[in-house]
Amino acid sequence: MEAAAPRSLVILGATGSVGRSTLDVVAAQRGRFSVAAVAGGSDAVALAKAALASGARLAAIADPGAYAALKDALAGRGIEVAAGPDAVIEAALRPADMVVAAIVGTAGVAPTYAALAAGRTVALANKESLVCAGGPVMRAAAAAGARILPMDSEHNAIYQALGDAPVERIEKMIVTASGGPFRTWSAEAIAAATREQALAHPNWAMGPKISIDSATMMNKGLELIEAHHLFGVPAERLDVLVHPQSIVHGLVSFADGMVVAGLAHPDMRVPIAHCLGWPERLTTPARRLDLAALGGLSFEAPDLVRFPALRIAISAMRAGGAAPTVLNAANEVAVAAFLAGGIGFSAIAELVERVCEAMAGAPSAEPGTVAEALAINDAARQKAGEMLGRLGLTS
Repeated sequence: MEAAAPRSLVILGATGSVGRSTLDVVAAQRGRFSVAAVAGGSDAVALAKAALASGARLAAIADPGAYAALKDALAGRGIEVAAGPDAVIEAALRPADMVVAAIVGTAGVAPTYAALAAGRTVALANKESLVCAGGPVMRAAAAAGARILPMDSEHNAIYQALGDAPVERIEKMIVTASGGPFRTWSAEAIAAATREQALAHPNWAMGPKISIDSATMMNKGLELIEAHHLFGVPAERLDVLVHPQSIVHGLVSFADGMVVAGLAHPDMRVPIAHCLGWPERLTTPARRLDLAALGGLSFEAPDLVRFPALRIAISAMRAGGAAPTVLNAANEVAVAAFLAGGIGFSAIAELVERVCEAMAGAPSAEPGTVAEALAINDAARQKAGEMLGRLGLTS
């Protein structure tokens, strides 16, 4: 029997934690995949390394200022080089069997949308595409017949647990949270947390923005909004459960009383391999689960007082309209300010809530297009920047 042709991939966000894990999975499956293009943000050295390791035919970097460094790093290697946001979109549209959308933040919205609108199969790890512009992105995917394979561990577990069950037979859909580094801390201690403490996630190795979102638990709110769009489940049937061991990643409770869950050790190679191999299953070197050795798993309700960011995100999800777009933009500004040392940890949620309140009616309707969503995003980012100085949030 003739061997199947390698599955061709475009990897957006190849230099981030999910992108690097994706390249690890690809490297372990010799001859099974080819890489048409890789894209990154501003790290030319890391992107060049990813392009060379994967045999990519195109390397696109979002930062135009990094073009010369990328071109020099790949000189004479036969790899096409491009720079700028449009180059990343061009990478997303290269002919391929699958696009891995792993760019962190709103920067990933436009290229993810472009891939879906072109009918590509997208392995989605950029939750902001759906938080910022869920309505238009999902409509474009449906119109083009594009398939979305959830790559975040929580949504991937839910996707596998769902099977072919219709939405109306789902009583509850639950994403789990480790609780982050501050799960057992007092409110006073959390408020005084340092950058280094907030970045020290107990279970996962992630980039700085996602690590801070985990520490505030904002990431769970963003994941609920993403689940609402991905699976079409109403906001009132979505929930969060704190599970410090990070073994159970997502659960679905059905109308007959059965609960189906996805379990695995916290290793992004597991959901990545599921997406890359779909509908087949790939072998990964991930640690195998031994429940007897674990001995026990624990669960608890989230504390919305000590972790107000989750409360704010849930409110935005239930409000709908443009509220999630504003929430996401304000959070990106607040997290960046905290990482830069401009504000304290507790000011992240404070700033996000103030921006959401200030922009509650401007506009209130859900963005009709991705362009509208990005315009609201820009306005919210501007408002957040103004408030940073005006409201005395700087530390």
